[in-house]
Amino acid sequence: MATLTYTKTGTKSTKNVILNKDIFNIKDINQSLLHQAYDAYLANGRNNLANTKTRGLVRGGGKKPWKQKGTGRARVGSRRSPIWRGGGIIFGPTGNENYTKKINIKSKRKAICQALSTINQENRIRIIEELSIKSSKTSEFLKLINKLDCSGYVLVVTDNISQEMSLASRNIPNVKLIQANYLNVARILDADNLVISKPALEIINQWLGPNKANKQGL
Repeated sequence: MATLTYTKTGTKSTKNVILNKDIFNIKDINQSLLHQAYDAYLANGRNNLANTKTRGLVRGGGKKPWKQKGTGRARVGSRRSPIWRGGGIIFGPTGNENYTKKINIKSKRKAICQALSTINQENRIRIIEELSIKSSKTSEFLKLINKLDCSGYVLVVTDNISQEMSLASRNIPNVKLIQANYLNVARILDADNLVISKPALEIINQWLGPNKANKQGL
């Protein structure tokens, strides 16, 4: 499948790139698999920060609030009781919860291919011959992105992120740089447009193609 290519200056090239149909043109999209991969990515990146105190950790409660009998009120032994305001939490998070979700490597790769196919079928992929940023100026990088007819959230995929590229793009709120071997379903599906350099495209073909030589995990 051919797609329009841009030169390193952002002008349209006369040469079209043929995209691998096994990666960028899958017809049968498994929405359940995409959801599983997307959900696993978010769950594995979740920080386990919530931590509550049980009645044994709450401060106070050493003295019985009132005597056991004769007051007409319900019996109570401690101000740290969970039914009291300021008391302990019964089944709250402790900071030891495990939210990670597992998905095997074959399913991950298949989900990434289907996500790329979804974006490509909607004509939201741009191929650029070379993404070489010699200056760290944000204005120059933004000017290049605008030449590619990109709008909304733009995911730029490159083979290597140089310091100049990182500095030039970090202050643009709707642009995200990522290396080709770190592509994932969540980043792809969240993007409105995908800009891929030719060297990055070669990495993707070797990594996800049917005859891939690299069989390492994601």
